[in-house]
Formats: sequence, structure tokens, C-alpha cells
Amino acid sequence: MSRRLPNATIHEIGAERIDKLLTMSEEAVRSGRDDRARRYVEIAMGISGKTRVKMPKEKRFCKNCHLPMMPGVNCTVRLSNHKVCMRCDVCGEVRRLPYVREQRT
Repeated sequence: MSRRLPNATIHEIGAERIDKLLTMSEEAVRSGRDDRARRYVEIAMGISGKTRVKMPKEKRFCKNCHLPMMPGVNCTVRLSNHKVCMRCDVCGEVRRLPYVREQRT
């Protein structure tokens, strides 16, 4: 007879593993192992889908090549027209994030 874990426990374990994998992927990018970093992000995305846990917002990665976006290492950050534009240096993908809320205060 198999026992099933409660959903709260599954979400907690999934979030911990995702955070650990994304941290490892950032370290791999710093050491120049892009293939390893890409694999860590792909595994984290699989865990996220399986456990239905959202990927953390503070850990950014390229939606196209699945590398962690680290300003000054593998991406370029520019501010233009109330947006933060992050361009991946590997594949050229551009990610635009609004920052209107920060300008109001």
C-alpha cells in the first residue's frame, strides 16, 4: 500500500529543489559551464510543472535558450520608455519588464 504525500509538502519540496537548481545554474554560468546551467534550468522547469509551483520571479532566465540572465556576464540591461530591457547575449532574446510603479514614488 502506497502513501501519498500532502500537497503542501510536495509544493514545499518542489520550491526548495527549484531554488537550489537555479542557484546552481547561476554558479555554473559564472564558471563558464553554459551547458550545465541550461540543464539545471530545464530540470527546474520540469519540477515546476510537475509540482505546480511557480518559478521564482527574482531568478530570471532567458525564455529562449534557458540560461540564467546575469547582467554583465551574459546579458545587457538598458532602461528605455518606462521599461527595463534585458537582452540575452547568447541568443539575442529581449525581455521587457515595466518599472512604472517604482517611478511613481
